[in-house]
Amino acid sequence: MQPSRRSSAEVVLAYAFDSSAFTATEAIGATGLTRSTVLAACGELVQLGWLRALDDARAAGEYHKGRPARRYALDDRAGVVVGVDAGQHRVSVAVADLRGTVVGRAVASLGETGLDVDVRLGAVRDAVASAVADAGVDPDRVLVVVVGIPAPVDGRGVSPRDGGYWDRMNPGFASLAGSGRVVVENDANLAALAERPSSGDASFAALLSGERFGAGIVVDGFLLRGPRGGAGEMRVLDLVDGVGSPEGIGATARLLVAEAAERVPAGSLLAGRNGSERLFEAAALGDPVAVEVVDRLGDRLARVSVLLASLLDIDRVVVAGAIADAVGPVLERARVHLAGWDYDPVPELVASRLGADVVVLGAVARALDEVRSEPLALSLPVPPVVSVPLAAG
Repeated sequence: MQPSRRSSAEVVLAYAFDSSAFTATEAIGATGLTRSTVLAACGELVQLGWLRALDDARAAGEYHKGRPARRYALDDRAGVVVGVDAGQHRVSVAVADLRGTVVGRAVASLGETGLDVDVRLGAVRDAVASAVADAGVDPDRVLVVVVGIPAPVDGRGVSPRDGGYWDRMNPGFASLAGSGRVVVENDANLAALAERPSSGDASFAALLSGERFGAGIVVDGFLLRGPRGGAGEMRVLDLVDGVGSPEGIGATARLLVAEAAERVPAGSLLAGRNGSERLFEAAALGDPVAVEVVDRLGDRLARVSVLLASLLDIDRVVVAGAIADAVGPVLERARVHLAGWDYDPVPELVASRLGADVVVLGAVARALDEVRSEPLALSLPVPPVVSVPLAAG
């Protein structure tokens, strides 16, 4: 049985997402649909605004004999997607076209006001609007907004009620996309989506490690979620000997440097209110307090990695987030600790190459997945009526 016109259009559109300019003949070969079905689907997709009808192959210099074949291509800017990293202290937004190319950005700082729900919602809303403006597109072209938050999230975008932090991190973002679709997701899960292409088929954890530990976990190629979105939630670290809390590397570094303040000489890079920001620089110069703190951070990271590997049999722990750019010395000490312990499997420890962008890029990837899963369920701005003749090709 031939597929319906709409499902045929979806098949052709899926091919267009993965192709550059193409002819109907090329689409026929790739989809298995008949010529008349492909031509009709292309015409429909042009009318809906998803495809552009290009110069024919002869005009483009790619066809020399016989009847010229009409060429088509995905209209990359027919709509855009928005990825949001809505952390407690900072909001980062990226707008991408339908190929995933980032075309607009915005950043907002929440400082110490990130737990105020009204301030948080306003900052996220304003940052999204600024990024869309930076992209030079109309807000009605936003198809999907994906918001990454530091809280567990179930399949409906809802976080468990805890009467505190999680409620404030996920107060509801339904108004962000206008007529578009809003998806709320755990930030570590989005980091795992961003890291998955570089990790191949490996089972791994993307470990956000700045203010708090949180893990996005991929096992046998599948992202683990749990019914309440709690897979990878690290509150259990309260009970882990030698760790004692889910505080991340950045937060713990500040705490350890502050605790050692009486042992820090006046000329040390660690001296002063913001001494922890120069921790790794001081350690590289052999500052004994800095070296000790880095070793303790490495021990902490090693224990968290052993926990993840022992429970989940993962191959790799990817330390992700803004801390990834500077975390090399901590990774080195963590590897030393792992080598001295009798635990198998010992996971590979690596730093993410995506730095502070890991969550926002994962949000863009998730938004594109949403578009590609049901593109014709999304509404594009109505394009001008275009007559598309059926042509050879």
